[in-house]
Amino acid sequence: MIFEPPLVSGSLIKRYKRFLADVALDDGNQITASVPNTGSMLGLTTPGSKVWLSVNNDGKRKYAHSLQLVEANNTVVGVNTGLPNKLVREAIEAGQIADLGSYQTIKQEQKYGENSRIDFLLEDPKHGKAFVEVKNVHFVRSQNLAEFPDSVTSRGAKHLRELSDMVRQGHRGIMVYLVQRSDCERFKLCRDLDETYCNAFDLAIKVGVEAFAIRCQVNSKAIVPEKLIPIDEPVLTSNQL
Repeated sequence: MIFEPPLVSGSLIKRYKRFLADVALDDGNQITASVPNTGSMLGLTTPGSKVWLSVNNDGKRKYAHSLQLVEANNTVVGVNTGLPNKLVREAIEAGQIADLGSYQTIKQEQKYGENSRIDFLLEDPKHGKAFVEVKNVHFVRSQNLAEFPDSVTSRGAKHLRELSDMVRQGHRGIMVYLVQRSDCERFKLCRDLDETYCNAFDLAIKVGVEAFAIRCQVNSKAIVPEKLIPIDEPVLTSNQL
């Protein structure tokens, strides 16, 4: 995915109220930007961090700028949680995630489960149905290791239970963790930050839910799905590593 028009850069002053950030642009202007990320963004809100923002001057938005990228530990990190579905679709269609590219149709935001919408419903006369849930990942606290979640996510646990239900009904349930940074070689769960989510993950895998983590190359011009990386969880079977 190429950023078009090009992003503008600046320095983060502060993030606040979850959805807002003050930024000093490189051109000397100070602006308030929207933050398209409802999570904690743990490790990515240090004042003075280099940031990149998209600009939309159509007059319909309260804030013309939206935060897209943050530099942390010399790595550019994508923070827009609205992008992972688009990036995962690119990866599926490019054949980067197991056999998911072989399904005949891909539908997005389909109703299922407990008043939820699945990110992708794949259907094929031969393979049947595959329900694909996507989670954005940008948290790192150990070298080369991406982790999820960075805060408690009851909604995420609910999605794992719903994927488990789909597997029990004879369909495939697939969890895809989209890592929006290029400095990670492995992925694991944050068991110390959300035990409930991790327990739901363990149960889902035992039922037959599949899990994959895919890493992206990220820079100020584009974010591109690159390759699958291993998931360091003992409950996973060998074909999911």
